[in-house]
Amino acid sequence: MSKIGFIGLGVMGTPMAAHLAAAGHEVSGFDLNADALAKLEAAGGRAAEDVADAVSGAEVVITMLPNHPQVEQVVLAPGGVLDAIAPGTLLADMSTIRPETSIEVAKAGAAKGIRVLDAPVSGGQAGAEQAALSIMVGGDEADFAAAKPVFDTLGKTVTHVGPHGAGQVVKAANQLVVGGIYGLVAEAIVLLEASGVDAGTGLDVLAGGLAGSRILELKRKSMVARQFEPGFRIDLHHKDMGIALAAARQSDVALPLTGLVALVVAAGRAMGYGSLDHSALLKVVEELSGRSSEEV
Repeated sequence: MSKIGFIGLGVMGTPMAAHLAAAGHEVSGFDLNADALAKLEAAGGRAAEDVADAVSGAEVVITMLPNHPQVEQVVLAPGGVLDAIAPGTLLADMSTIRPETSIEVAKAGAAKGIRVLDAPVSGGQAGAEQAALSIMVGGDEADFAAAKPVFDTLGKTVTHVGPHGAGQVVKAANQLVVGGIYGLVAEAIVLLEASGVDAGTGLDVLAGGLAGSRILELKRKSMVARQFEPGFRIDLHHKDMGIALAAARQSDVALPLTGLVALVVAAGRAMGYGSLDHSALLKVVEELSGRSSEEV
């Protein structure tokens, strides 16, 4: 078993750290939220006093942070993770951030003899709680092999997808597809209901045919019922769509449908739905159509 330092105990990081502790790893975690630290201790981990304390002596360090500014501050800033860990330590950043930051972290780590992987995840809070995440990993093959036993504790699909930054590109592709499907399912519900067709029955049929998807499988009933507890918040999906569009510009490709999905997600945030699950894109489509849930 490994000694693991875990930085970032949010809705995803808390259950992930708990799974690692339950698997027998020695987990020291840090977060600015005292309640999160208490949950880690209840799960068998150790609440650290600060970042340096959490990663001191760790063989593996995992960061699970909201966005690239936090990763840059926690990992790259003076006194951060790279200053506190020894050469040979394996650093896996499981945050969803822009690929260029992941590449910058990998270069800075290499200069200090630290092995770095970018390993963003898909599956949301439920996937984290059920240890059923999909983990897409960028970095050296040998470092991936070393980290895989740890990743296997957290996810069901663990795949090395390429060099540093590749994990973030795959995550961006994941998010643009997920956002697009949510938007189309929302439009299907609005069309069915406006036409006098029972949306639940209609989506049951779609789920059994070529239009079937994981989102239809897991979310069609809650969407029809207008249950939008997160899950994965629109605020975070808005961030991720920005990453996808920036990656497209960096690669000099046109992603017109992604641009439209990003606008719908941004509209949801502007309408005040940022704290709701991303399935609440249904509320955006309803408002654009001049309808409301009360009319259903």
